[in-house]
Parts: sequence; structure tokens; C-alpha cells
Amino acid sequence: MIYPLVRELAEDGIPVTVTCRVLGFSRKNYYRWLASPITTRDWENAHLTNAALDAHRDDPNFGYRFIADELVQRGHRVSERRVWRLCSEQQLWSNFAKKKGRTKRAGPPVHDDLVQRDFSATRANELWLTDITEHRTTEGKLYVCCVKDVYSRRIVGYSIGDRMKASLAVRALRHAIHQRHPYGTVVHADRGSQFRSNAYVRTLKNNGLVGSMGRVGAAGDNAAMESFFALLQKNVLNNQRWDTREELRLAIVTWIERTYHRRRRQRAGQDDTN
Repeated sequence: MIYPLVRELAEDGIPVTVTCRVLGFSRKNYYRWLASPITTRDWENAHLTNAALDAHRDDPNFGYRFIADELVQRGHRVSERRVWRLCSEQQLWSNFAKKKGRTKRAGPPVHDDLVQRDFSATRANELWLTDITEHRTTEGKLYVCCVKDVYSRRIVGYSIGDRMKASLAVRALRHAIHQRHPYGTVVHADRGSQFRSNAYVRTLKNNGLVGSMGRVGAAGDNAAMESFFALLQKNVLNNQRWDTREELRLAIVTWIERTYHRRRRQRAGQDDTN
């Protein structure tokens, strides 16, 4: 916009009338802008941009479509196209977005690795592991986040959803906290963006839990959690073709609660009451 130039020249002693005539616009429009230099749309865009930055910061997997959904849920009236433009200006892209000729690097860890591949514990709620897996249905993918207690080998918390958002990991963690009421528990995850999100880190801190973080895609870094997912894959996910997410969700919950936990109770020497 060229109106600020008119103001700067006026401060240097050049009449507004002369500048407007040379630049080819009316004094009326200039004075209208001067009365309100920031337009209503500029103001709205600033608020929408801040809201988009907050949504992306909480879940770096969000692309502009998910951000648009999130803004609408928060009460903003905004089109997907407008969100795309604002996200483009701020370079807010999903971590899943692939750029030609480049490979995605793992994000920086937000916790030290306190486990170092030593998946052992001497008591319940000393060490938890968490991770996310996915499986296709005819409707689309279903994502499962689980929290496993290393000592009892029970799944102490889990959540299931159709989007791999930070909220999926937060819900699983809150479920585990509600079930066990722990304090000082080390919660180990890989460096996935869900476990690095502000919302997840805040949930750990607010509940007196200690975060630990391995590496993305490093074999053995979360082997005990991967072994559970291998059982889930063998006993549920690969058993049949799943038509709906709800059908698969019920099968997963039933297997965890009735089959997997029952086997854990049958093993001698494990305290499954904690």
C-alpha cells in the first residue's frame, strides 16, 4: 500500500495534495485510510494468523485443511481458501508434506532419553511406553495410541481416532493417568510430532510425569511397545477386511480388554492390580 508514503512525505513538508495528484489517487481516499490505517480485514487476518499459528504449534501435523477445521471449531468464520493463503504467507505446512528431493528429518527431542533401550522396571508405574499405530478400513485409516506399563505389561491407557493428531496422544495419556493416578512416572516415546506437541508436554508436566524421548524409526528404541502392536496386528488388524472404523475400533477395544489383559493376569509373578 502506498498511503504510508504519502504520510512520510507530508511529514517532510510535501503537501498531501501534491503527492496524491502525482501518484494518481484522491485525497479523500488517503484521509479515509489515515483515519483507520489498519483495515477491518487486516485486523481479522492478524487474529486468524495467530489462531493458525497456535493450532499448528499444538499439532505440527496440521496442514491448512485441518487448521481451517480447527479455526471453525474455535468459532472463527473463515473459508478454507483464506486459511490456505494465510498459512502460505506464514509457511505453515504439515510435517507430513513431502518436498521433492528432500527427506523428512525427525523433529528435535523435547526430552532426554532416560530409557536407553533398558525396558525394565521394578514396580508398577515406574516406566510407561507410548506409541501410535494405524490400520486401513474401507472408510479410511484408524489410528491407535497406547500407553503400556513396563512392569505389569498392561495397556494402562489408549485412544482411537481417525486423525493422527496430538490430541490422540494426549487422550491416551490422560486415560492412563485416570486409571493409575501416578506421580514421577517416566513416559517414553519416540520423536513423533504428537509427543513433541505443547499440549502433550503440558499434560506430562501438569500431572507430575517425566518425559523421555528416543529416536524416530530407530530399531529397538521402543521395542517393548512395538511388540504389543505386533500382537495387535496379528490378532486383530490382519484377521479380516474392515469396512468401517467403528467396527475396527470395537474389535481393538474388545481384544485389549478381554484377551490381552486376561493373558497378562494369567502370568505368574506380575502384579496387575496396579
